[in-house]
Amino acid sequence: MMTIQTSKEELIALSQFALAEAKKQGASSAEVGISRGDGLSVDVRMAEIDKLEYHRDQGLGLTVYFDNAQGAASTGDLSEGAIRDAVRAACNIAKYTSEDDCLGLADAELMATEFPELDLYHPWELSAEEAIETAIRCENAAREYDPRITNSDGAGISTYSGFNAYANSHGFAAVKASSSHSLSCSVIANEASGEGMQRDHWYTSSRLATKLDSAESVGRTSAEKTLERLNAQKLSSREAPVMFIPQLASGLLSHYKSAVGGGSLYRKASFLVDSLDTKVFPEFMRLYEQPFIPQGARSAAYDGEGVATRERDIVTDGVVQTYLLGSYSARKMGLQTTGHASGVHNLTADSTGQSYEEMLALMDTGLLLTGLIGSGINGITGDYSRGATGFWVKGGVIQYPVEEITIAGNLKEMFANIVAVGNDWDDRISTRTGSILLEKMMISGE
Repeated sequence: MMTIQTSKEELIALSQFALAEAKKQGASSAEVGISRGDGLSVDVRMAEIDKLEYHRDQGLGLTVYFDNAQGAASTGDLSEGAIRDAVRAACNIAKYTSEDDCLGLADAELMATEFPELDLYHPWELSAEEAIETAIRCENAAREYDPRITNSDGAGISTYSGFNAYANSHGFAAVKASSSHSLSCSVIANEASGEGMQRDHWYTSSRLATKLDSAESVGRTSAEKTLERLNAQKLSSREAPVMFIPQLASGLLSHYKSAVGGGSLYRKASFLVDSLDTKVFPEFMRLYEQPFIPQGARSAAYDGEGVATRERDIVTDGVVQTYLLGSYSARKMGLQTTGHASGVHNLTADSTGQSYEEMLALMDTGLLLTGLIGSGINGITGDYSRGATGFWVKGGVIQYPVEEITIAGNLKEMFANIVAVGNDWDDRISTRTGSILLEKMMISGE
């Protein structure tokens, strides 16, 4: 695969051209984002090619401001003529939009001025032939692992590398280069009787191709995960401790991020309105942001408005330290942006020190949660109800898989009832947390 030939200087020049055009057409200020990248993705199933796609894309998005009125336009053509047309369209739109005194660029003094090397760009010169061969090896490792693996949903490999530029009328201009690569496999298992079909998957991902797990390892792990789910049982309804594995624990914390995000708060559509400086988690909980981790999944020197990111505590001793705001929501609330216009950069939860096995022992008897179904979450009230799969644990030892159950609670109570956070981080996900153990939740079953 040939990677796109792009220079930072070229993208900066295009962004400056767009900003100059916006000023020429009467805009009081403007901001522009430009992306350009390429990649390859391959899916195979039963050792046959299911999909082979090359990706090569580019685009420009522009927002112009006429004092307190805003207009936006985009184009996939980066020629000067097309950019000029996009600017004209954005300016015309601004003439018909309502004024809002909270609109506009983030404050100039908050723009990033330092750009540490974050080591995010590692393109992979992967040919289609190599990708196909790797995906087939992955799937074969899963299918050959055990005779109970009877079918496959396939294996897939993907790689993408690209550049993103952002510039605005404050004079801020920067380009971020990044890459991402992944390999996954999903297979189906049956008992010898032909009953009890189960499906599961596994994957590996990294910014560096050399850090991906081997194709054989991913395939075998997907088979193991699938076989573990055979002979799943139902549970009677009960209240019990629940342990979220890291992949699901990150989702649990994402509900907190949404609840203290500016969009939910200024609309009064969050169960954590007016929660600043209040205790939401147990005293041992600390959540903090680490935007400068080399090769980090969400590492960045600036947010989506050019505002400098920084290391900061989001929760300390269980107490809310900051909301997560972009400039618009901050102005709506009479506050200042916290540099979160594009989300949180590598949210990290301090561990209470237990390994995965020690977390199971601490739970003693309860539900090890490994899968969630549906999205029954009310962001206004915090009410939480989702279909679930996992394993029943007794005496700190997994007893059997369970399915067709529902877990329910209220997020505010769930956060307050966290018992421990494990040290079993999953490096594949952007939220850096181990397993999270809750004191109790309602489990609905038979």
